[in-house]
Amino acid sequence: MKKQAPIYLDYAAATPVDPGVLRVMQPYFSDVFYNPSATYDAAWEVRQAVANARTGVAYWLGVRPSEVIFTAGGSEANNLAIQGAMRQFPKANVVVSAIEHKSVLVPARDYDCREVAVQADGRLDLDDLEHKVDDKTVLVSVMYANNEIGTIQPIHEIGQLLQSIRARRHIEHNDLPLYLHTDACQAANYLDLHIARLGVDLMTINGGKIYGPKQSGALYVKAGTKLKPLVAGGGQERGLRSGTENVPGIVGLAAALDLVQSDRHQEARRLQVLQQNFIKLLERKLPQITVNGSRKYRLPNNVHLTIPGQDNERLLIQLDEAGILAAAGSACSAGDEEPSHVLRAIGLSDAEARASLRFTLGRGTDAAMIERCVQVLHRLLP
Repeated sequence: MKKQAPIYLDYAAATPVDPGVLRVMQPYFSDVFYNPSATYDAAWEVRQAVANARTGVAYWLGVRPSEVIFTAGGSEANNLAIQGAMRQFPKANVVVSAIEHKSVLVPARDYDCREVAVQADGRLDLDDLEHKVDDKTVLVSVMYANNEIGTIQPIHEIGQLLQSIRARRHIEHNDLPLYLHTDACQAANYLDLHIARLGVDLMTINGGKIYGPKQSGALYVKAGTKLKPLVAGGGQERGLRSGTENVPGIVGLAAALDLVQSDRHQEARRLQVLQQNFIKLLERKLPQITVNGSRKYRLPNNVHLTIPGQDNERLLIQLDEAGILAAAGSACSAGDEEPSHVLRAIGLSDAEARASLRFTLGRGTDAAMIERCVQVLHRLLP
């Protein structure tokens, strides 16, 4: 008897590379392999591919191509934003939300770092943010949408708040810049990325979350933003990220971003129907559960829940054996024995955090998979 294919519900951790994206990438692994910095004519096609990819990413952000810096994934882009700004202004401080991805939190804590509280639904406390930003703050970093609980942050409102602080600084003759960075790795599939509408100075994108290749990413850097590079050398990427360009990854990232942004409205509507049905089925079959994160301001593919009295590691093993692939939290912290800092920040106890699971839907998810997952959970739980 043929074994049933597993049901993948961990799209926040990784997405499969889209076949069309893979086709676009393939020539640059072998046939058109030249170094983009080479001077001979054969390298022109590779240089042009990188330039076209940069223009493609810039289109969806509504920015100049020169403001797009390619990196080896979201974590590097986040580190470049945080460390790049803080190395440039070492006597300043950085303000971050308490639920940032660790690739923001860990480097930020190497400096004078203030963490802003979030409400029980994961939304940033704007009053606390205004309180934490002082005359020596050079950078504020707030993720667009959380990778664990799916809560979407009011980035536009944060941008407006920082703009008012900049205006006050100007009157007070304080010339220290105040940059706003947002980690949009989870948001790029479903939300508007247009920089002018968001009001950010730095934005991180990750190809591995949008049906592109892993270890591909980009950092939008607004013209005039002062960063110190993390990688020195040949001066590629405006001197902010030296090293021979990963041309297949760059081309794949641009193709993937075009794919998801072109389809984001339709896919978000489809997934929201599945998400709401998933939650309704769970609440009907398992009334003891609690859904974490904002119900109103939420990514359409995220279902994060707490099942009182359960152990999420044991449940994940049982789900895996039943052919359901899910997660307990951020894939980057999967081996961490400490309870999730995100769940602690929204007020969950350590016991509740260890009884929590994350299911994230994607392009391969359908209604039958959702129903099967609920059936399995109902069978596993007393």
